[in-house]
Order: sequence, then structure tokens, then C-alpha cells
Amino acid sequence: MSNIDLMVNQLRAVAAQAAVSPSAMTSTSQPDEASTHDFASMLKSAIDEVNGAQMDARQMSRQFETGGDPEVNLQDVVLSLQKASLSFQTMVQVRNKLVTAYQEVMNMQV
Repeated sequence: MSNIDLMVNQLRAVAAQAAVSPSAMTSTSQPDEASTHDFASMLKSAIDEVNGAQMDARQMSRQFETGGDPEVNLQDVVLSLQKASLSFQTMVQVRNKLVTAYQEVMNMQV
């Protein structure tokens, strides 16, 4: 499974957990520390995977340009660059959804 698929699956799992029930809230309306930590670590992990994909694509591109590694061909470079681009676009869309959700929560009347 590629890094992009793994990241998308992780994000879907988080969305499914959030949609199931508000059980992450305790009786004092404070977020549970374990669930907050899990979300934060999952988000950081997804961002690290996107960064890794971009760095791998950049390194592969440089190797192809300089001819440093004869094993690297153009198809692999293009595929790597497209994966990095797609993973970054996915991350931006997730960020946009998180910002929209945050704004909706902040605009709720209590």
C-alpha cells in the first residue's frame, strides 16, 4: 500500500471515529487526553508522510537529472512527482475541511 493510500485510510478512520459519537467528550465537556493525542499524532504522521513523499520525489528527480543512479528512469521520477503532488493536494484539502469545521464550531450559538 502506498503512503498516499495509508494517509487517506488514516484520515477516513479519524473522520469515521468523529462521526460515530461524541464519546470523546467527558462529562465536564473537556476532550479526552488519549483521543486528543491520537488525533494529533495521526495528523503529524500524515504530514510527515507527505513531507517524506515530497523529499523522495525531489531526491529521485535530482538523481535522474545528474545521472547519479542508473536505476532511476523517467517513469519512476514522474510517478514519484505525481504521488507527492497528489498527497500534498490531499493534505491541503484536509486542512481546508478542518478550518471550515473549526469555523462552524466557533460560530455555533451556545
